[in-house]
Amino acid sequence: MNDDDRGRVVELLARATAEEYASWFRALSDPTRIQILELLARHGDALSVGKIVAVVGVAQSTVSQHLKIPADVRFVLVEAVGNSRRYRVNTACVDQFPTAADVVMGRPGGC
Repeated sequence: MNDDDRGRVVELLARATAEEYASWFRALSDPTRIQILELLARHGDALSVGKIVAVVGVAQSTVSQHLKIPADVRFVLVEAVGNSRRYRVNTACVDQFPTAADVVMGRPGGC
């Protein structure tokens, strides 16, 4: 608990929750990752790295590196298909992320 400027007691966001939200925001801290996530969200179905490369226009190794970060926080889910991998947006995160942003910005009830 902290006191604000008016003397009221203010509850802080739990440290574990703050750390989780920070990892989510870090996963979105690159414009290429934002473009890849937006592509996956719009497409709906799982896409191969090759298809993502064709749209985003960066090297396969770059796309793979960018996919690892949101996959680590489960924004992106990885599906094995034979020897290849396909990537799709985790729709549960689509539901939770705006709530996290609202909480961090002082609107715990949402917009």
